[in-house]
Amino acid sequence: MATLRETKDRIASVRSTLKITSAMKLVASSKLRKAQNAIEALRPYEAELQKILQASMSAASRRQESAPDIVSRLLGLQDESSERGEESCSRPIVAVVAISSNTSLCGGFNANVIRQVTALLPELGETEVFSLGRKMADAMKKAGYESPANYNGLVDHTSYADVQGLAERLVKAYLDGRYSKVILVHNHFVSTSRQTVVAQTYLPFEVSVTASGALSADSGYYLMEPDADTIVQTLLPKVVTLKLYAALLDSIAAEHAARTVAMQVATDNGEELLEQLTLEYNKERQRKITGEILELEGGSQ
Repeated sequence: MATLRETKDRIASVRSTLKITSAMKLVASSKLRKAQNAIEALRPYEAELQKILQASMSAASRRQESAPDIVSRLLGLQDESSERGEESCSRPIVAVVAISSNTSLCGGFNANVIRQVTALLPELGETEVFSLGRKMADAMKKAGYESPANYNGLVDHTSYADVQGLAERLVKAYLDGRYSKVILVHNHFVSTSRQTVVAQTYLPFEVSVTASGALSADSGYYLMEPDADTIVQTLLPKVVTLKLYAALLDSIAAEHAARTVAMQVATDNGEELLEQLTLEYNKERQRKITGEILELEGGSQ
């Protein structure tokens, strides 16, 4: 059985830990509110921009082009494909953009996304991993997939301009034929208590089409000036960048939510342990006092 001194030291240690977990919970919940507001404000904008792009592409599709053909023409894929010939069909490398956090103490947040990426890599063949977040970078480096550059700063200081630089790099490499596909893997913020890992195709850019192959959006709601092609040429790079930016904000919100829950659980467990240790300390102290009284009583007799 632990001595009174040992129990007292453990109580002091638990109380000190509780101060840390409580403080981290408050900080994480404060950051969560900001991150949640950011992603919830961005989602309607992203959806509306997608709708406008779909409508513009629908207007452009009146030339009897399919949706993929429109994207290829406006991104310059058709011209480059003709120059590369058969090589365009055999681009060997798949790029994976994997987002994690820079720090730990956020439950299974990092472990879940790392597990998803690790399971995905063997199925893709030759792969290049762009790690956003120190935890992902460390895990991928150990697995032999070192990131082409350090993008850990994007997680702590998310900037649209910096994200745009990464998006342009990915698009250029895709158009140059270096990548056959770009896949985006990150945690999706559903609620404070729930985050799910999603893996989606980032490039080639996908558009919603009907069963007949036509674009699903209706261009009748918009007056387009100067023309649909010009609008699509302007919007398409913005939508591609915005998709990556939204994924990063989504992951950040999920991280703070996971950390808030993890620190709340740690605080609850600490308080329960503190109660048990305090009860144990009081019982042992009472037992010791009782024993001393009995010794005094026996000595007096």
